[in-house]
Amino acid sequence: MCGTELSVVVPVYGCVECLEALHARLVAVLDGITPDYEIVYVDDRSRDGAWEQLAELAGIDARVVAIRLSRNFGQHPAITAGLEHARGRWTVVMDCDLQDPPEEIPRLYEKASAGYDIVYARRSSRRHSLFRRAASATYFAILNRLAGTAFDSGFGNFSIISEHVRAEVLRFRDKDRHYLMILTWLGFSSATIDFSHADRFAGKSAYSFRRLVNFAFEGLFFQTTTLLRWIVYAGFVVSLLGAGLAAFYVANYFLGSPYPGWTTLGVLVLLTGGFIITSTGVTGLYIGKIFMQVKDRPLFVVDTVVQTDPRVKTDPRHAVWAEDPGARDEAPHEQRTF
Repeated sequence: MCGTELSVVVPVYGCVECLEALHARLVAVLDGITPDYEIVYVDDRSRDGAWEQLAELAGIDARVVAIRLSRNFGQHPAITAGLEHARGRWTVVMDCDLQDPPEEIPRLYEKASAGYDIVYARRSSRRHSLFRRAASATYFAILNRLAGTAFDSGFGNFSIISEHVRAEVLRFRDKDRHYLMILTWLGFSSATIDFSHADRFAGKSAYSFRRLVNFAFEGLFFQTTTLLRWIVYAGFVVSLLGAGLAAFYVANYFLGSPYPGWTTLGVLVLLTGGFIITSTGVTGLYIGKIFMQVKDRPLFVVDTVVQTDPRVKTDPRHAVWAEDPGARDEAPHEQRTF
């Protein structure tokens, strides 16, 4: 049983200018909670030189684990990589841009210690643009309708989970994953704290408009099969409309005022053709996602881990130590990269 009380997992992408301040604030906060903590930074192959800074932090601070992925896998696989390396009894997940204030971690920890497995942090105010706030509210409203959930648009990744919940999260092998949706699906006892969303410390968000649209598209369509069921319903509606239109034209024919045949045919072809193309395309997207899932490729690939804490040598999840028993005999605090 490891002695780490608290782990903090931080996926890193596009925020190299925030790292020094982030680490200093994290250390100041965590020192006030427990001496037994670790900070797990996961570099999602950031292009701004973040890895060099993370490796340096890991080299001088034994409580830091710096992980570099082999390529950019996305925020949620990066979170999963961090959870896989975390060893704490409690694990905090937060973003790297300091819009999730580290100073709120004691409140999360205190609330979790009251008997909750999951504590969410809800942004009582948001520093995003009006457009992004409106788009987020619309996205969550549609998602709740499709998936039958009750997500609040104020929720983000900022949260704390117990060791048991972390183990259950790691059982998920979904390729299209969303950390918050996984926690909601798991259930467990949960609570919420409210906090004020801070301004971004430096730089700009890595989520461009295109990436936000893609993320929303995948979240709405591929976290639930409700859309496929709606296509079936729409098919019935189109069929009923077609039957009603046919009855209307037949009645007009016998009443002596038939409509030109080519007009009717053109409208019906456009209507049914558009529906068939759309429904086939959506079905094809689901089949494509199934294809990607059944290939069972790794969710992420770790390129390098820098860790000066000697306790990592006894952790069976780090295959390098199991494969190289001689490595266990190395001097304490020696930096290992694999």
